Amino acid sequence: MTEEYTASKPIYVQIADRIIRGIVRKELQPGDKLPSVREMAIQSGVNPNTIQRTYSELERMDIVETRRGQGTFVTENEEVLSVLNEKVQKEVVEQFIHNMKELGLSKQQMIESLEKYGKGE
Repeated sequence: MTEEYTASKPIYVQIADRIIRGIVRKELQPGDKLPSVREMAIQSGVNPNTIQRTYSELERMDIVETRRGQGTFVTENEEVLSVLNEKVQKEVVEQFIHNMKELGLSKQQMIESLEKYGKGE
């Protein structure tokens, strides 16, 4: 089950982004154990060194913690998770606004689009 990757960003960053989005979507809960480096490498179709770099980066960001002999776990620090959630939301909104501006839409047209297409929720 290999994943698709783009050339625009390093693979380890793309994998970290997927893990982060899984945390934000609550697919990964605080305290959940991530797959071992080897398992994740096989699932992702990448070299284990790439996964090690991903996990190291997530640990540097305090999103995960590695427990010697036990594995890598999603942080249980609610403040870190709250900041992460807000950061991801902000990035999504900024990307939406950027894309809509590229289409030539005004702020009012963006709001109208959100109201029109957001009703299905």
